[in-house]
Amino acid sequence: MKKFNLFKEIITVKKSALLQAFNSSKEFAITTKGEILYAPFDKKDPFIFQGKHTPKPSSALAPSTPTTLHSLLGESYQVVEDDDRVLVKAFSNWQEIIRLNIDRASYDDTTADGVAEFSNPSLEDIGWNATEFEISYRELIGVLEEQCEGILLCIEQEDPYRFSGLGFIADNKEAYNTLFSYCQAKIKELIQTQSHFAKEKLNGDELDAAEFFEVL
Repeated sequence: MKKFNLFKEIITVKKSALLQAFNSSKEFAITTKGEILYAPFDKKDPFIFQGKHTPKPSSALAPSTPTTLHSLLGESYQVVEDDDRVLVKAFSNWQEIIRLNIDRASYDDTTADGVAEFSNPSLEDIGWNATEFEISYRELIGVLEEQCEGILLCIEQEDPYRFSGLGFIADNKEAYNTLFSYCQAKIKELIQTQSHFAKEKLNGDELDAAEFFEVL
């Protein structure tokens, strides 16, 4: 998975497309790749912005004032206009970006408790069963981030170290097969080498998990 660290990354958006989106009065979003998407949203790419612009009516007493892309996006964004490009830094709006993306993410790693579940039911079946053999969600996430395609939208900084992230898996089927194979191989090894996981000592939940991973 590709790490997209909002502390470091600059999102490049085509200026004409962004102006068109604001002038449309339609709800739209900007992805980490700088793409403009219109509602309804069907992609799994994370957003750094979501909203729409409704111009306020002007009057003789309160004439309209010129608006800038900075004011349209919001004060939490840093914006630089460069010919037909708009360069955006979004890290100051991290909390709002979490809200925009958390229901769309494959997993949530934004709290001190770490990842507790996968949003995809099939991946969650793997996570739930794997814990019976002391394979943690953190271990599974490490496998996904190393071997599978996707985006880890995060803030990560040093001194002191700080990390919060949301994972977006590109292909749930690929992720399922990768995790299933990993857990299957590890559980086979545990049953063969660890006395407390010997076949004859497995409890009911462990037996169910072993059958799920097709090791018995």
